[in-house]
Amino acid sequence: MPYQTLNNLNIDNKTVLLRADLNVPAKDGVVTDFTRIDRLQETINVLKAKNAKIVILSHFGRPKGERKPEYSLSFLPPVLQDRLGLDVSFAEDCIGDAAQAAINTLQPGQAVLLENLRYHKGEEANDPAFAAELAKLGDVYVNDAFSAAHRAHASTEGLAHLLPTCAGCLMEAELKALSDALEAPKKPVMAIVGGAKISTKLALLNNLVKKVDMLVLGGSMANTFLFAKGVEVGLSLCEKDMASEAREIMKTAEAHGCEIILPKDRIILKEFGENAPHDVVLTEEIPADMEAVDIGPATIAMLSEIMEECKTVLWNGPMGVFEVKPFDTGTNELARAVAAQTNSGNLVSVAGGGDTVSALENAGVVSDFTYISTAGGAFLEWLEGKTLPGVAALENAYQRAA
Repeated sequence: MPYQTLNNLNIDNKTVLLRADLNVPAKDGVVTDFTRIDRLQETINVLKAKNAKIVILSHFGRPKGERKPEYSLSFLPPVLQDRLGLDVSFAEDCIGDAAQAAINTLQPGQAVLLENLRYHKGEEANDPAFAAELAKLGDVYVNDAFSAAHRAHASTEGLAHLLPTCAGCLMEAELKALSDALEAPKKPVMAIVGGAKISTKLALLNNLVKKVDMLVLGGSMANTFLFAKGVEVGLSLCEKDMASEAREIMKTAEAHGCEIILPKDRIILKEFGENAPHDVVLTEEIPADMEAVDIGPATIAMLSEIMEECKTVLWNGPMGVFEVKPFDTGTNELARAVAAQTNSGNLVSVAGGGDTVSALENAGVVSDFTYISTAGGAFLEWLEGKTLPGVAALENAYQRAA
């Protein structure tokens, strides 16, 4: 791998600056989803075992360089202590005397969480002076925040130029999963992309059709491609002004030998709502006064059969309006087919971005995929083929150290 890891960087008895992503969902100071915290566990265990003093850096929300109480990280130390089995104190600032004083009290295996990085304008500006102030606080920099790696900030990019640098265990796992799925996958590769709009996923689609063998489209996104092919979509959500872009993507797919697979049948209705009356029709037979809200059983059966021949699946976005039953059926059944193939050892499955994690949680298969990324924007930018500044900084640090 073109970056240092915790296994080959000397962190014994060092003061480690650990960039985590603790921008967790919270309401009134109560965390509502612990996933990002829990996924730090492996890195924390390694650092504790090596008697490191752990200095945790993170952003929270968008305070835009101002000290706003509602964006303070001060509520998190007890949560980290409980979830990670870690002795965690708190510093009122992330640079300067307050931060240094808190670090000076640490014993090996203990941690301090520094206040929100984004209280300082220098963080998002990737100001070298602010990065230098952060670097004064530690001996080694460990980046375990893949979900923030698409931002060129002082704590995700700048620090890697100033201290011995490596990827944390979560960062390493994310990069390995994405590389296995997109850069050097076992073939055939199927990408499943759903959601509402192709306008937000043009770069992603254009990159995927050059790299995968099959692109399955669902959700309202499929309607735009169907419309572009001259198929009646009725009242279904459809970006008709994106038809030419859809046709270009189809041309690019054909040129690269990627098959675009659209739904064979759809679940349709007149008035949307929980358990609303609905019918199943062939895709080409959607009445002008009805809308499609999910893929139908023939599509599920077709995709499940094709999947049995695949070795890698990438998933981003639901197949229908999964938030409202029973229009989560298409997403649920397809997700369970991926899970079954994964559990049988036939498939590497990687999913992430947007509503994907929620959709797969709804299907009850989160633990059955090979890897599920909670990185959101960073995951999508990776799928788009973009260089992520935080990852590039790790690679550059590795080259400098070599």
